[in-house]
Amino acid sequence: MGSAGTPTWLDKLEEQLNVDVDWMDPEYIKGMPIVPHDQTSNQLWVDIQLGDDSNRELLLETAKELKNDGWLAIYTRMAVLMCKKNINSIRGRVLLQTLPSNAFRFQETLDHARLYDKEFARAGIGRDRYCIKIPSTGPALNAAKVLSSEGIPTLGTALFSLPQAIACSQAGMLYISPYYNGKLKIWDTKTPVFEVLAHDEPELWPNVKDPAVEHPIFITVQEAMAAGEMGCHSATISHTVLNELAKLRYVASEQPGPDVPKPAHVYKDAPPVSDRLRKLLSIDPLAGPDWDGKLASTDVDYLADGGASLQNAIEADAVTKKRLADAMALFTGGQERSRAKIEEVLPLV
Repeated sequence: MGSAGTPTWLDKLEEQLNVDVDWMDPEYIKGMPIVPHDQTSNQLWVDIQLGDDSNRELLLETAKELKNDGWLAIYTRMAVLMCKKNINSIRGRVLLQTLPSNAFRFQETLDHARLYDKEFARAGIGRDRYCIKIPSTGPALNAAKVLSSEGIPTLGTALFSLPQAIACSQAGMLYISPYYNGKLKIWDTKTPVFEVLAHDEPELWPNVKDPAVEHPIFITVQEAMAAGEMGCHSATISHTVLNELAKLRYVASEQPGPDVPKPAHVYKDAPPVSDRLRKLLSIDPLAGPDWDGKLASTDVDYLADGGASLQNAIEADAVTKKRLADAMALFTGGQERSRAKIEEVLPLV
């Protein structure tokens, strides 16, 4: 924490919203200057922890116990047990994601989420302390609807559009985690650069002073602070950005937006959108030239017929379609690296 009278950007952001840690390292989370609310993850973060020396013996033990059940059983139990190491260092929930390679498969997504639920129960972690991330596709969100009916909490991830958000609501999900308000950057090669790729390739990320009105996705500290001004419930922030936020002393006069504390409940008596951000309500910087200005309607059943209307909306939106594909490819890479690690130890047990 900052010394008396000199809060850090991280202190101030926690006053404005719930700060979640997007990282799985137990020692890092224990050492954070604030107690995070949720601990989120994805296949990349699970893979990093799976390969960490501190989890080597646990991996060998788990592989020995489940070697006849296949790599996914080992992966799922390991992911849950690694989250268990953090459960007493956070206020809220640990989050894990179903396999991105099955993002367009209903039954496989449903089965994997149920396996997570089983493993969390085995680990002594109740449904009020975890949440399962589900890709926001038609088939996967239909699986989420079933999970919701069973009392299994879910979050809609890989979410880039309003139809996806509406579909998540129709599936009864606890959370959504959107990527929003971004702009394409066109370089001299005339090749579009999509924001998902910037996580791996920082040089693709345009640096601006006021990301609240340009491209909020948390790669820089300014983008994280913008979420507070927007009135978000929470912000999922990587350890690298958290480190930077904790180093910076907060000076209100240097911030482009107002300092508004979070309400007791984010959805009750929420303050109005600030004047400088109000214009964002009436524009869509990513809409194609054929957009008629109409927003997606909650009257559409995006989950009907296996999610056909949602899939049609995704296909019709070039940006959403591309970013969804990029995200699933990125996370599937992490999934496959974890599978290789597990298959490598199986002959040893």
